[in-house]
Amino acid sequence: RLFSPGRFLVLCLLLLGTQQRSGVGQTEYMWFSSSAPIPTYVLGANDQETVSYFPELSGCELAENITYLGRRGLYSGTSGLQIAYLSGTESQDEPAPAYSFSAKDVAELKTSLLSTPNFKGVDILLTSPWPRDVGTFANSAGEIDTKKCGSKLVSDVAASLKPRYHFAALEKAYYERLPYRNHTVLQETPQHVSRFIALADVGNTSKKKYLYAFSIVPMSLMDPAELVKQPQDVTENPYRKSRKEAQKTKAPLCAEEEPACQFFFDLNKHQGKKRPSHEKERGNSQPKQAKKPPQPTGPCWFCLASPEVEKHLVVSIGTHCYLALAKGGLLPDHVLILPIGHYQSVVDLSSEVVEEVTKYKSALKEFFRSKGKRYVLFERNYRSQHLQLQVIPVPLDHCTSEDIKESFIAQAQEQQIELLEIPEHSDITQVAQPGTPYFYVELDTGEKLFHRIRGRFPLHFGREVLASEALLALPQRADWRRCAAERAEEAAQAHAFRRDFQPFDFALRA
Repeated sequence: RLFSPGRFLVLCLLLLGTQQRSGVGQTEYMWFSSSAPIPTYVLGANDQETVSYFPELSGCELAENITYLGRRGLYSGTSGLQIAYLSGTESQDEPAPAYSFSAKDVAELKTSLLSTPNFKGVDILLTSPWPRDVGTFANSAGEIDTKKCGSKLVSDVAASLKPRYHFAALEKAYYERLPYRNHTVLQETPQHVSRFIALADVGNTSKKKYLYAFSIVPMSLMDPAELVKQPQDVTENPYRKSRKEAQKTKAPLCAEEEPACQFFFDLNKHQGKKRPSHEKERGNSQPKQAKKPPQPTGPCWFCLASPEVEKHLVVSIGTHCYLALAKGGLLPDHVLILPIGHYQSVVDLSSEVVEEVTKYKSALKEFFRSKGKRYVLFERNYRSQHLQLQVIPVPLDHCTSEDIKESFIAQAQEQQIELLEIPEHSDITQVAQPGTPYFYVELDTGEKLFHRIRGRFPLHFGREVLASEALLALPQRADWRRCAAERAEEAAQAHAFRRDFQPFDFALRA
């Protein structure tokens, strides 16, 4: 599970430190011949020498079970735990080098979170540099002079985001600061405290602490009175004075320049919006050329411009997506949502394509509900070249959404597949990154199930569950190859679907 309450181990040996490597070699991880024993999430390079190990600034999977979070952003776990992060070291240059962050990066990260309604803070903040002045009002940091080392920008982030725990490790020294307040006594409503913990480098000869294990309940699940309890050793906020001085001497970055553009999970965008923001979202009057989707490496059966597409099955064409009946469909109205351009999975889609996918989902929901049905949508991003969102209707009076979820979970358990329910308000891009194999189920109620594929996966799993006796009772149609029909019959089914769907087809009204 992604950062479940009580299970989060801060993996600072890889996350924040000095690229120490031991045990399994770095090359073995890079070539996926070895995998980390548990899900591990890392920050990026801190110098030019290590930039090459992080091929995508926006985050990517480095090896099985090792994920690079990206340059900056927010990771939201399935439990509701929120983890903000900032990779690299502070830079005064714009644009910042690939191993650094700038004032602009900090402003965008802050804007994206502070604009959230009722924002109270984040559960965890991860940075490489220490925050400047963290030792003010606090216990000694030993040989580290906190007034001279560290980053002022990190101090600004910590003061703004109010993390319950802040971890850093670039100074290669262990330091657990006394907790500090996030409010002014008698002037502001009591808020939770923050704890800063610095960790040493892995395997250091001085045997300084480089691991920190703890149990945490997400802020969103805590009782408000419990959350704001003040421990006896709490101190004043170490950044308050330096923050006031900075505000006097430096004008803040204007949020309109380039607001909230997180590079891993962006909770403040509309559901499914792809990073980074497009110009119309930035308020920029200059139009920007839309990024073209990647081109297929060979013949593709689903790129609309491809000669391999069986166009007699197409039933609707939008600007960025189209609908087509499934070849050998489980039912006559088994339909696919497909991008016109070549995209491998939902998490690869641009914001324009995501927006149109959402419109098709809404139209299909209305269409099937008018016929007394609900749809089940699933995607298998495994051994596939072009995104296919399989949409299969199920009679409303035949089974409930709970019945459908239970059938998927039960059959997954039988095959030792861990199928997890993710929050309805969460987006698939919050639990998967480009290049990650996965299986995903979505009901028209918004309920979602997710499985991260780490080895082999049954190719017909989604269809087999829906065809089972518990749901559609069509086990003989579980394999699409046994359901192939003559071209004339397929064309007739497509014509019937196109006619019935026409009142709901937004593409015809565009």
